[in-house]
Amino acid sequence: MLISVLGFSLMNLTVKYLDRIPATELVFFRSIVSLSLCLIAFKRRKINPWGNQKLYLILRGVFGVTALSLFFYTLQKLPLGSAITIQYLSPIFTAFFGIFILGEKVKSMQWIFFLMAFSGIAMVKGFDPNVTPQLLAMGIISALFSGLAYNCIRKVKDSDHPLVVVFYFPLIATPVMGLISSFNWIQPLGIEWLLLLALGILTQIAQIFMTKALQSAEINEVISFKYLGIILALGFDLILFDVIYSSFALAGIGLVLLGVMSNIIYKSRLAKKTKIESV
Repeated sequence: MLISVLGFSLMNLTVKYLDRIPATELVFFRSIVSLSLCLIAFKRRKINPWGNQKLYLILRGVFGVTALSLFFYTLQKLPLGSAITIQYLSPIFTAFFGIFILGEKVKSMQWIFFLMAFSGIAMVKGFDPNVTPQLLAMGIISALFSGLAYNCIRKVKDSDHPLVVVFYFPLIATPVMGLISSFNWIQPLGIEWLLLLALGILTQIAQIFMTKALQSAEINEVISFKYLGIILALGFDLILFDVIYSSFALAGIGLVLLGVMSNIIYKSRLAKKTKIESV
């Protein structure tokens, strides 16, 4: 998960520098690189690329493409810290949809943690003038679809190889984003080609290691490491983009992290308690 966090953080930075290219086109190029790397890996390892639970694999691809497209757009329009903080609502949606997809339960205390996180987003919205209602809505919808995608990954953890799970993203993204991008295509220039290649490679590395982490342990045990990414994002904003957050906006970011992390710690303790009692 730590390797995944570093990969996604550098990916986010790459997207920020590619702000001239439409988000749909970025997803298209990212999916082409990922698709190529997956096919090479399948051939070398002799893995069946189609998997077993095809419905959830397809849904994982659809949800992932939707989430990433919206997230890339918010990354281009917002400071990194604000865009990523809104995306950090995804574990809340992961827990909520886990009720229906994985049969998990949400305790009353967890709803308090969820309220804390959404209150933090409200503070960020109120004290960061860059966060318009439209961008906020797009960010929240992105987090929602990320939550659905994470549940699909967990649903196939015992039946499908991590590389197969990753493969279904570019399998769906390449034709869909290619068609959409054709209507507003902007030709990459110079170093943008190198950045597009880096975007695909970094995302592929991050996706594979995130999938391995999610399939190797309970979500609650590994997902907390993901939030180290906000430290990198705030550092990039300050050093590279001269973005300075107000104390209230930083407090809102902190409240989001507190709510999400509290939920993770709470669920982890419940899981350990249940395990001890079962013994």
